[in-house]
Amino acid sequence: MTEGIVYILTNPAMKGLVKIGMTTREEVSVRMGELYSTGVPVPFECSFAGRVTDVKATERAFHIAFGPYRINPNREFFEIEDTQAIEILRLLCVEDVTPSLNSELDKVDEVSRDSGKRMKQKRPNLNFEEMEIPLGSILHSNYNHETCEVTEPRKVMFRGEEMSLTRATRINLELDYSVAPAQHWLFEAKSLREIYNDTYGSLD
Repeated sequence: MTEGIVYILTNPAMKGLVKIGMTTREEVSVRMGELYSTGVPVPFECSFAGRVTDVKATERAFHIAFGPYRINPNREFFEIEDTQAIEILRLLCVEDVTPSLNSELDKVDEVSRDSGKRMKQKRPNLNFEEMEIPLGSILHSNYNHETCEVTEPRKVMFRGEEMSLTRATRINLELDYSVAPAQHWLFEAKSLREIYNDTYGSLD
């Protein structure tokens, strides 16, 4: 067995895709540099990275588990939410090394980092009015039996309190960090993610 790091990355230029890969302690700097190549317009962002005792077996387990969502058998990209992989890796890793991996990713030039931030900012936030979801509509969680009511173009009533759908999702999923909420709620049996894509284009 070889100890190493399994990482979960996203990229603003690759909407809806998550990269799950691995590296050894000695290879971290080199590997992070390789990921930001001339074929990638903006740098990757590390959602989570964990040190594991058997890095090859752990990476292989992820690739098998998310195999149905793999875009190309020769590439490590999956059409999933990063939170799906993060929760599993949290259980398997012996140490959270996300900050150290991010420090390697941050070594790319400032212009490139700013380009990635601008690309993310171009994505519009959920707006129920624009998505033609009327006030008073009920959204259903696809995680459990929870519901929330749309009260404003960007607000919902959840468990008796008005809040953003992002916050409602975080509370409902019992997470200590925020995630993109669209995939986790349904309106009239249709995923908000689908409705978002229909409204703003297939960017997510």
